[in-house]
Amino acid sequence: MSDRKIRNMEEFAEVSGISRPTLSKFFHDQESVRASTREKIETALSEYDYRPNFFAINQNRKLTKTIGIVVPYLADPFFGEIARTIETMCIEAGYSPSLFSSHGKRELENEILDTLRSMKPTGVLLAPLGRSSDADYVAQFCKDIPTVIFDSNIEDVGTVFVGSDNPQFTSLIVEYLCRTGEPPSFFEMKTPPNPNARKRRAGYLSAMQAQGYKPDIFEAEGEGWALEDIGLREGIKYIDSGSFKSKTILCSNDRLAIGFLAACFQKGLKVGITEECDIRVAGMDGHPFSKFTCPSLTTVSHDYEAISQRSLESLFLMLEKGKGSGMRMEKLFEGKLLMRSSA
Repeated sequence: MSDRKIRNMEEFAEVSGISRPTLSKFFHDQESVRASTREKIETALSEYDYRPNFFAINQNRKLTKTIGIVVPYLADPFFGEIARTIETMCIEAGYSPSLFSSHGKRELENEILDTLRSMKPTGVLLAPLGRSSDADYVAQFCKDIPTVIFDSNIEDVGTVFVGSDNPQFTSLIVEYLCRTGEPPSFFEMKTPPNPNARKRRAGYLSAMQAQGYKPDIFEAEGEGWALEDIGLREGIKYIDSGSFKSKTILCSNDRLAIGFLAACFQKGLKVGITEECDIRVAGMDGHPFSKFTCPSLTTVSHDYEAISQRSLESLFLMLEKGKGSGMRMEKLFEGKLLMRSSA
């Protein structure tokens, strides 16, 4: 093996005696060059231990086979589950998914969009931060790169949005809780990281009015994505103060509910639907861990597969129509009630 350091494809073309266009064809699809040429390239690769910079190669292509996937917080199992589903579908469709997490930070979300621009992806599936996003920055990106937004919409961006019908989530579970026990108090974050929370609050107010009950809302102090910690700390505070008027608590999301279940355990409250239980607890999201809590959590689940599939199908339709098509669409999927032991 040669000791010479090959820094780029131009130098490799020089030492291998193969033209750069032919090398580009080989690295994109080895079967696209003649067998004798392929053998010569492989011999040179072995001798010089050269490996191409595929990121740099992509810069010279008008279109890559890459689909960017951006989520606000990958440590949240909801986003982990939906990203896993989308990744699997991308791979099955013959594309290479590139997954990014903005970790709840506007600056990082903008940096990720800049990185994606340089990668020249086929398209992007973006779950933005929502109210924390730089709306103008996102809107310009969507004009430049075929993009489907999912989970959290940003008004006036002007692209396709695929998500869940959050008011329907709340209406569905409020009706169930009122029918099977005391009407629920609503436990939410005062400053939620995800804008869907406000839609769920509005859905709760509307649903309680429709059921003929007065709303009872409690706001948990705290910001960020440590939702279980906030649910535990603020749950203990409200339990100790005796503030809840109902023995049924509906949490704005499952992660907050998981923290609240821990608060009930610490305060010696028995959660469940039987007569000897002190309190009922429910959530919303269909969190992947919700069936493993003790007791298992009653919730309304997103249709993970339908959201993932429609997002990808919408992106492909956008690509088919071509740049400048101005394609706009909103598709919301209803949630499914999962009745479990907690409520």
